Amino acid sequence: MNDKLATQWARIRARLRSEYGETAYKSWLKPLTLDGAADGTVRLRVPTRFMRNWIESQYANRLSTLWASENPSITTVEIDHVGNRPANAQDMAVEVADLAPANIQEEGSLSLDISAPLDDRFTFERFVVGKPNELAFAAARRVAEAEAVPFNPLFLYGGVGLGKTHLMHAIAWHISQNHPQKKIIYLSAEKFMYQFIRALRYKDTMAFKEQFRSVDILMIDDVQFIAGKDNTQEEFFHTFNALVDQNRQVIISADKSPAELDGIEDRMKSRLGWGLVAEIHSTTYELRLGILQSKAEQMGTEIPSKVLEFLAHKITSNVRELEGALNRLVAYASLVGRDITLETAQDVLHDLLRANDRRITIEEIQKRVAEHYNIKLSEMHSARRSRAIARPRQVAMYLAKQLTTRSLPEIGRKFGGRDHTTVMHAVRKIDELRSTDAGFAEDVELLRRMLEG
Repeated sequence: MNDKLATQWARIRARLRSEYGETAYKSWLKPLTLDGAADGTVRLRVPTRFMRNWIESQYANRLSTLWASENPSITTVEIDHVGNRPANAQDMAVEVADLAPANIQEEGSLSLDISAPLDDRFTFERFVVGKPNELAFAAARRVAEAEAVPFNPLFLYGGVGLGKTHLMHAIAWHISQNHPQKKIIYLSAEKFMYQFIRALRYKDTMAFKEQFRSVDILMIDDVQFIAGKDNTQEEFFHTFNALVDQNRQVIISADKSPAELDGIEDRMKSRLGWGLVAEIHSTTYELRLGILQSKAEQMGTEIPSKVLEFLAHKITSNVRELEGALNRLVAYASLVGRDITLETAQDVLHDLLRANDRRITIEEIQKRVAEHYNIKLSEMHSARRSRAIARPRQVAMYLAKQLTTRSLPEIGRKFGGRDHTTVMHAVRKIDELRSTDAGFAEDVELLRRMLEG
């Protein structure tokens, strides 16, 4: 490994530490080690598969952005774990072993208050409503205000940073302020698993069951985290059923609809879809502009409309990144005494703007390719191998490799948990067909232009 690459990695680590704070850095990012780089791909490693999955879900985009800003030749960040155990080794031994980096205390039993703290910024009043999120907002408000359970569960899903967690917090705030006697537990699926395994370890499962099954409202964020963790799923399934049978409200969020959650048992998917399933779609320009205007007003900062319009056009990935960009711009202007102008925004946010210029999601590619070939979106994840299904799936994998910064293993996981070698085969096959079939090559090029446009 050359010194230049090591120096770049050192600078990136320093920025990660500064941006995410000491606790998150020590728990998740410090264990990352640089394994080398070749052909535009930098390889990072962590001690366990669990850590790899968590880092990919929470930090992958930022890692890609930081590497691109340090070294423009790096187009892909690949994260793997040292042991590289098979992804389907999901027994309890693996679940317990994966707890190592989570800093769970070795003494004591279940915490009396396991709810995650609520962010006082995440209220209904501060949620900007637009067409992409109006159903989810209305459903969340109905659940928060209803005297009786209107639908059970409420299942909110959508991409990262689109507002799922904001709505979960808003529901909890509203209920706690208007019905303080109601017992609410709000936590991530990850923490649910930690509490369950801890109860097993200390032979305290009865206390665990009583704690979760005696609540009025149970709110579980990012339920996709328990995919493949069979023992945790089993306990969650029984907890869910017990609460629904008692007419207690259950609210769940995930990155996909119940039917599309990989690694979740069919009976669980069925239960999760019992109530109201509400998608939060990707933001429109109008909604992004409204969010920026609202944020600027809350900050008490005068920002030229042209700057807000520019940011709304350029940063399209998610609300979290959009608000982060505005915070960064305002902080910079305040600290160095510069006016907030278009030029300042372009200068300060050059890394974010460059990343968003070329950011296309695998989900968008799958949807567009499925529509083009007139197949169901679910076939992108299915095991079917008929040519009418397999070829469009290969096209989608090929475009995912060409148009995103995702690694081959990441792409494979988005296509029903396929191996990276399957993706490599798809890329080679599509390249071969493009060189021998002019009509097919035009088809793929049309899809590329549609996605990039």
